Amino acid sequence: MASSEVARQLQNDNCRPLSLSGHVGFDSLPDQLVNKSINQGFCFNILCIGETGIGKSTLIDTLFNTSFDDRVSTHFQPNVRLRAQTYELQESNVRLKLTIVNTVGFGDQINKEDSYQPIVDYIDAQFEAYLQEELKIKRSLYNYHDTRIHVCLYFISPTGHSLKTLDLLTMKNLDSKVNIIPVIAKADTISKTELQKFKIKLMSELVSNGVQIYQFPTDDETICKINATMNGHLPFAVVGSMEEMKVGNKMVKARQYPWGIVQVENENHCDFVKLREMLICTNMEDLREQTHARHYELYRRCKLEEMGFRDTGPENKPVSLQETYEAKRHEFFGELQQKEEEMRQMFVQRVKEKEAILKEAERELQAKFEHLKRLHQEERMKLDEKRKLLEDDMIAFNKRKAATELLQAQAFASTPSVSLKKDKDRKKDPGFRLELLCFDVRDHEIVNVQEQSESEKLERDRNSHREFQK
Repeated sequence: MASSEVARQLQNDNCRPLSLSGHVGFDSLPDQLVNKSINQGFCFNILCIGETGIGKSTLIDTLFNTSFDDRVSTHFQPNVRLRAQTYELQESNVRLKLTIVNTVGFGDQINKEDSYQPIVDYIDAQFEAYLQEELKIKRSLYNYHDTRIHVCLYFISPTGHSLKTLDLLTMKNLDSKVNIIPVIAKADTISKTELQKFKIKLMSELVSNGVQIYQFPTDDETICKINATMNGHLPFAVVGSMEEMKVGNKMVKARQYPWGIVQVENENHCDFVKLREMLICTNMEDLREQTHARHYELYRRCKLEEMGFRDTGPENKPVSLQETYEAKRHEFFGELQQKEEEMRQMFVQRVKEKEAILKEAERELQAKFEHLKRLHQEERMKLDEKRKLLEDDMIAFNKRKAATELLQAQAFASTPSVSLKKDKDRKKDPGFRLELLCFDVRDHEIVNVQEQSESEKLERDRNSHREFQK
């Protein structure tokens, strides 16, 4: 916090300054804070956004003067995903836990409409994790690994023309969630004149589209001048390389081209040194504070307001957390009861509708059952009548059969020789036929074929008997 703000706050609190008559010892507080911070260590999280192959990993390696062995990504990713890797670094006696988040597949899809959404979701997820840790009853923020993004290095392609639509949309959706520092990657591919015009064009587009990028603070007198100067150099045009070459009498990081050598740490060649000084040496702690005091507080306030918490009541009076909780609890309980009553009424209504449907189905089934029952009784009565008729026909047939057999027996008894002769003649007759008794059952009626044959036979026997008597 700046000294002017401290003085203003003291005036607002009506604090009266006093002088000390002797040494007290609280002037050692800065040393105590330094020792505590060194023992605890620091964390810093960087988000790198840019197209595949634009030089994100190379620049990060060059910034921290080490090789992070990041995996090479292809241009054939189906969607954008974020890959976070954490490293333990130490310089002198200061330990730094560095997390590098890389956007894999950013800008490689044909449809780039929602390419920024996974990035927004990731940043919100880190804020939510920190908020949940804060809201715990037993918190452990002292040793909690803070994964909130402190700075976003947005890599812009050195086209020399203007920003892409995807770049504007992404930065517009991220400027309220993270500190954005735009950098022009591979700045050695365009001339100095084109580069200067490109910077002016980019800044004008960012301002006209309302994109808020990170501005180096100018309220601290010790760094006010250098930060104000560096704000005029945004966006930084950088070149990254881990290859060392001998230039003159010293080894420098550079890139070799047929037309010459581009020195990474030469400010006449690129802005790499400016970026490293502003990002790491001068404003790293301010980036951490801005993340916590501005972006995280905005997310926390919006989340708590969504949950129904307010600082003031309807009459602009301060409201305690307990009062807000009780009011929200009663409101939630009332809504719960109302929903239970609505669900109960809906359940009763659906039960009644179901009962009506079941009763209607039962009536239909009963009517169908009665109809089938009547049909069954009618069919049964018809079958009984046909069976009775069949039995009567069978009785009548048996009677006729018995009478016929009796007549045949009497005829054979009176004329046995003639009958035998006629039987022999009949057997010799080539027209002799085998007579069969056939029954044909159709609709429970019997057609007797033999009855007619027996009648014809009896008639022939009678005629032959008369002729024999004559």
